[in-house]
Amino acid sequence: MQKIIILDFGSQTTQLIGRRVRELDTFCEILPYNKFPKDDADVIGVILSGSPYSVHDPEAFKVDLTQFVGRLPVLGICYGAQFISHTLGGKVEKADSREYGRANLQTVDTTNPLFKGFDQNSQVWMSHGDTITAIPDDFKVIGSTADVTNAAFASTTQPVWAVQFHPEVFHTLQGTTLLKNFVVDICGSRQEWSAASFVDSTVAELKAQLGSDRVILGLSGGVDSSVAAVLLNRAIGQNLTCIFVDHGMLRKNEFQQVMDDYRCLGLNVIGVDASEKFFADLAGVTDPEQKRKIIGRDFVEVFNAEAKKITDAKWLAQGTIYPDRIESLNITGKVIKSHHNVGGLPKEMHLQLCEPLKWLFKDEVRRVGRQLGMPEHLITRHPFPGPGLAVRILGDITPEKVRVLQDADDIYIRGLREYVDTDGETLYNKVWQAGAILLSTVRSVGVMGDERTYEHPVALRAVTSTDAMTADWAHLPYDFMAKVSNEIINKVRGVNRVCYDISSKPPATIEWE
Repeated sequence: MQKIIILDFGSQTTQLIGRRVRELDTFCEILPYNKFPKDDADVIGVILSGSPYSVHDPEAFKVDLTQFVGRLPVLGICYGAQFISHTLGGKVEKADSREYGRANLQTVDTTNPLFKGFDQNSQVWMSHGDTITAIPDDFKVIGSTADVTNAAFASTTQPVWAVQFHPEVFHTLQGTTLLKNFVVDICGSRQEWSAASFVDSTVAELKAQLGSDRVILGLSGGVDSSVAAVLLNRAIGQNLTCIFVDHGMLRKNEFQQVMDDYRCLGLNVIGVDASEKFFADLAGVTDPEQKRKIIGRDFVEVFNAEAKKITDAKWLAQGTIYPDRIESLNITGKVIKSHHNVGGLPKEMHLQLCEPLKWLFKDEVRRVGRQLGMPEHLITRHPFPGPGLAVRILGDITPEKVRVLQDADDIYIRGLREYVDTDGETLYNKVWQAGAILLSTVRSVGVMGDERTYEHPVALRAVTSTDAMTADWAHLPYDFMAKVSNEIINKVRGVNRVCYDISSKPPATIEWE
């Protein structure tokens, strides 16, 4: 299959470039800057991402451009553009002031194929500290802003283009047009990548890969593992055994609801209530990372014990998606938080790994779920952390604290599902992720009736996002917030105050722990 290679120089928006390319029904692969494939006849173009570095930094990431320049169409974005200029004879210097935010392309060469269909004065998004003060000799300027003369330029002798702005971000209003011009018109994509083609090809590949072997899949109730299960079920039927472990920190009534959903889908599912073990091992633990590690360890132990009962199993399937694998290969070597769904298999299991969704972004997983005919409430389910409510309770974990948070969270999530906004869409479908957080290390004074209370606050969190790499707090209606706050305080014993988290990512994360 045709593919675009995106070389990652460490930009926070590299994954967004990939999603934009996939939205053009074109397969792409994100690779570290120094891992360009030497022999891949399917590659039709190369995109160089942005980077936190300056091209002048001693530790700046560098790539040998001769691997693809002159052989394949190339598009450099931000740092990628500066690296092209710097390497091929141009000049990159520190800008007088950081060029960040909205700008307008006041001069655009719409005769150049990269800018076909572009408007003059089109808004773009800048984010760089250096600027290109001179371009290589065989290049020409094809776009400028009031402050950036060399905002876009192209080679006159080779298929190389470069832009100092970010076409992948929402604020570049015609960014999709630019990327389509490059991917489809310049690179010649046949636009063969779609949910339907993915289902057909993946089911065929799974049948060939697995044959009559038995496969075990750990279900979480989330979108990824659910879609992976239905996809595998279509390929191998009852040779798939799913295991759903309840660690006691799921949402209210979630274990039974999810089990019912899975049985309606015809899946062979084993449900395991291991909540007592998890609560016992978490007793007194307050450190967030330690909580995650304990839950991850216990999950593996419980899952392994159940999986060993299936003595003829040869494969372990996981709902790992593409961003999980990219994040686990972070080229800076920095870990922000541990992941329990990516990594090696326990040696004693002696199972081979099957990851049917390993090339998909989250929105693509949802499209595949719809293609498979799955219920909409499963497909649109918000992301939920693997450790569950354990990382939404500040401090130590007890069954009573989980009960309090489950009740508050249930009121909040049901409210989001029931509230229809002015455009006819429910608030639940308008936000990427939402949940309640119990501030169990904090107590606040309140008054209920004629009595003074000294109980815990609950913080509500709702964010809008496309891929969770960045997120903004959701501007929920005041009447909704008032109703939910009142209901939580009146109905959830142990809570006397409700707050709303209005921090964005970055600098905050979506989860509190």
